[in-house]
Amino acid sequence: MAASSIKRALICSAAAVSITRHTRNNPPKIVRHGFGRSMVWSAPRYDSCASHMVCAAVVEQKNCSTSLANQGSKDSFETWKIKMLYDGECPLCMREVNMLRERNKQYGTIKFVDISSDEYSPEENAGLDYKTVMGRIHVIQYDGTMFTDIAAFRRLYEEVGLGWVYAITKYSPIATIANAIYAIWAKYRLEITGRPPLQEVVEEREQKKVEACNEGGRCRMQ
Repeated sequence: MAASSIKRALICSAAAVSITRHTRNNPPKIVRHGFGRSMVWSAPRYDSCASHMVCAAVVEQKNCSTSLANQGSKDSFETWKIKMLYDGECPLCMREVNMLRERNKQYGTIKFVDISSDEYSPEENAGLDYKTVMGRIHVIQYDGTMFTDIAAFRRLYEEVGLGWVYAITKYSPIATIANAIYAIWAKYRLEITGRPPLQEVVEEREQKKVEACNEGGRCRMQ
């Protein structure tokens, strides 16, 4: 929970205590009128800056409670079952990624992580560094189980209702052939799409990282 949320929770708690004390010391009065009777509470009086702060907290108590509720829902909002680590700078790869994204709108089970982003974090993705994930496709299940190559594609397609596409690769002979074909594509995909070899791409990224650090930027790229 963020420090601001904790602070607001404490203020709300203080407001609740203040309301309780005021109600105990100033019980409601019964007022008779033409239509019956009603209960009236006297308005609280505040004689200090701290009291005014509590008063403001009372006014915003509903918003405060809503904020805390939203904080909890934010942590539990993600419902993904599997993460796809993809190269956002690969035009051919993005065709498949976009197709899966579109299908995922219905299922919401895939979390897409762009490894080409400066914010890519190995720590948040099973310790997989940039060079490793650039070499072949990786997907990570919610329980930490990892899949690569054709098995990775099979899991992704299963999550968006297209499991039948790769179902045949569950058979070892077919899987062996499919993985061999994919390995060739993975090895030469950068050259095929008009990009430098993997080592050059990695070195360029490392250089950008050094430059960013020298300029006082965030050294997240890995």
